[in-house]
Amino acid sequence: MSKTIATLKMLFLAGGLAAACDLSVARAAECPAGKVGVDVMAQNDAKASGVTDQVLASLDVAKEPIGIAGRSFRVRRLVVQPGGIVPWHDHANRPALIYIVSGAITEYRSTCAVPLEHKEGEVSVEDHTTKHWWKNNTDKPAVLISDDLFPVAMKDDHTM
Repeated sequence: MSKTIATLKMLFLAGGLAAACDLSVARAAECPAGKVGVDVMAQNDAKASGVTDQVLASLDVAKEPIGIAGRSFRVRRLVVQPGGIVPWHDHANRPALIYIVSGAITEYRSTCAVPLEHKEGEVSVEDHTTKHWWKNNTDKPAVLISDDLFPVAMKDDHTM
């Protein structure tokens, strides 16, 4: 068999494997048309409950070639138990990407008049306009991986 045919077979098999394993990651739910606005979802004053927050790693990006002073790139694992709440917070000074590893969770975002359902395999993008809170409305724990650019001047290293 020629090298070209062998390479094509390998690429075909790799593509089939990727499709079979669904190696793609979907962006999380977006607010439906007609439901977007400014402060259309009321702030919730509920306190954190049923949430564990573990910093897995962090990196002082001021010491890296990118040189972002006063920031730490951190990765956290959050487990939100059934009925658990990640309290109202904003991302005005802390962009983040949240990957839903397992389970499902509901987000209540200030810019959307309806709750957003996030499920396993999705990523939620949290930019400077994001103000929200989360609740696990299911009967199974939701496991999330949070990556953010954390301002080192903030005292609480576990800021949601």
